[in-house]
Amino acid sequence: MGCISKHYLNEFTILGVWKIEEELKTLLDSVALDNGDKKKYKVFASNSRKLEFLSVRALLAELLGKDARIIYNKNNKPFLKDGSRFISISHSYKLTAILLSTNEKVGIDLEHMNTNIGRIAFKFINRREKITKEIENRRYHLYLHWCAKEALYKICDKEGISIKKNITIEPFEVKESGEIKGKVQTDKINETFDLFYTRYDNYAIVWTKKNYDKG
Repeated sequence: MGCISKHYLNEFTILGVWKIEEELKTLLDSVALDNGDKKKYKVFASNSRKLEFLSVRALLAELLGKDARIIYNKNNKPFLKDGSRFISISHSYKLTAILLSTNEKVGIDLEHMNTNIGRIAFKFINRREKITKEIENRRYHLYLHWCAKEALYKICDKEGISIKKNITIEPFEVKESGEIKGKVQTDKINETFDLFYTRYDNYAIVWTKKNYDKG
């Protein structure tokens, strides 16, 4: 299916989503890999990991053109090689998402809601956070908290942040799509972020962006 969403959030920021339905060879033939990409690609043993890697390149080409390239720092955080935009990437099962902005730092996370996340909620939900007791919405609510915290972790780009202790999602009513607020509090960070979420099929998707003064 390829690119299923290409949405301009504002004049600076674009969100793209790719649904992986292609065979491995089809996707490989559709992207232009440089030598660095080819080296990384050869390391992957599983077809699913190869498909994820290729879908990111295919989606990036769809959003910015075939010459756009991704590089990684020592912590495996992605950057655009030409430094023209901030970038955040997420993939789970058959979906890949990329968030790009010329002047806003960004963070995005998506998750395929295929597990009983309630079993591990104690690992990332803190006492200040409220989860609905409605059975039909509880799992989605938990996944939104998880995705929101991952998105905030990415946008802060700081090592040593505890998703449970240092990131708090303010109480919100569960809807198909909406806005929520999250706080990141550490010895060095004390910031509040606006986050946006939606559901696509059985996926939860959350993203955030914040103006960044390059000066």
